[in-house]
Amino acid sequence: MNLIFDGVKLGLILAILVGPIFFALIQAGVEEGARAGTMVGLGIWVSDILFILGSYFGVSWISRVAAGPHFALYLGIGGSIILAIFGLLTLLTAPRTGNNPHWAKTAMRSSAYFSLWLKGFLINTINPFTFFFWIGVTTTMVMDGGLDGGEAFLFFGGILGAIITTDFTKVVLAKQIRNFLKPVHLLWLRRISGAALLAFSLVLLLRVLWATT
Repeated sequence: MNLIFDGVKLGLILAILVGPIFFALIQAGVEEGARAGTMVGLGIWVSDILFILGSYFGVSWISRVAAGPHFALYLGIGGSIILAIFGLLTLLTAPRTGNNPHWAKTAMRSSAYFSLWLKGFLINTINPFTFFFWIGVTTTMVMDGGLDGGEAFLFFGGILGAIITTDFTKVVLAKQIRNFLKPVHLLWLRRISGAALLAFSLVLLLRVLWATT
C-alpha cells in the first residue's frame, strides 16, 4: 500500500502544476463540456501510459537515445512548434457559442472527438518534461529501487490514478463554471488559453536553446 500512496503523492504534485495541459483541459471543459474535456484528458492519459510502458520495458535503449547530443534540442523544438500551432489556432478561432441559447448542447456535437483526443495526446507527448519525468521516475524508483513487476504496477497505478482523478475533476469543475459565463467571457478564456500556449512554446524553445548552447 505504501507504493500506491507514494505514487498518489507524486501524481498529486504533477496535478497542481500549471502548464499547457491544464489550459487545454479547462478550455475544453468550459467551452464544450465534460465529454470534450474527458476526450482531451483521455489523449493525455494514453500518452502517459505509453510513456510508462516504453520507459519500463525499454529504459536502457531510451536512456541511450536521450543521451544523444541533439535529442533534447530536437524534442524541444518540435514541442515548441506543436504548442505554438495549438496556441495560434486557439487565438484565431472563436468559441462555438453563436447566438443559440443552447450553445452548450450543440458545441459538443460539432466537435470531432478524435481532434480533442489528438490535442491532449500531442500536447503531453511532445512535452520534454513528460518524457524526462517518466524516464527519471522509472530509473530512480523502479530500476534503482529494485521494484519487481507487481510493485511497479502499484506505484505507476497510484500515479496514474491521481492524474486521471484530478484531471477529470478539473474538467467537471470547468463545466460547472461555464454555466456562469457569457460569450465574451468565453472569448477571453480562449484568448488567455491561446496566449498561454504560445508563452509555453516560447519558454520551452528558449530553455532548450539555452541548455544546448
